[in-house]
Amino acid sequence: MTTHTPAPPRERREPGEVFGSGFSLFADMLLVGLLTSLACLPVLTLPAAFSAASATLGASARTGAPVTTATYVRHLRAHLSARSLAGGLLPPLLVLVLLTDMALLDSALPGAPVMAPALVLLALGMTTVALRSTALDGAHRLSLREALVRSAAEPRSTVLLAGAVLLAAVLAWSMPLLVPLLPGPLAFAATVVDLRSPARTEER
Repeated sequence: MTTHTPAPPRERREPGEVFGSGFSLFADMLLVGLLTSLACLPVLTLPAAFSAASATLGASARTGAPVTTATYVRHLRAHLSARSLAGGLLPPLLVLVLLTDMALLDSALPGAPVMAPALVLLALGMTTVALRSTALDGAHRLSLREALVRSAAEPRSTVLLAGAVLLAAVLAWSMPLLVPLLPGPLAFAATVVDLRSPARTEER
């Protein structure tokens, strides 16, 4: 009678698994979300922080290595540049413009019922494209133009990413305590969309 020795716990991920399974993925997103939230505190570092999050998750997908704080910090340092810091000025400016427009709409101006939904859709679209740009690497790193081109060329992926942004906004509004964790799932969504992009496949 032969006895079978239980297989040792799997330390690396099997080929074909994008980000590991079960709680491994959950833990990776929690860690990346918290690290990204901390890195975003200076505001100007927001593009570099999200770009580092996508790079960290993308490297984990390719190599099977677990996500660590050291890996994230290394990617963050690599993505910090004058260009990324300049791009960090755009989010607060966008928020300021939208708040100003919403205040004007609340003043009962003609056309307010039409402009209010249009502003929401505009903000959603711009946020989706900006998030897509943080997942780009190489020559297209943080390129809004390339992100816009790919978003237009891949409407299904764009809708899925926009859905993730909308869901994150709803969760942030209804449960503010979840805000520090939301960058993780958002970076995960952007990374998956980029990894499955036909444009990325052609680059390889």
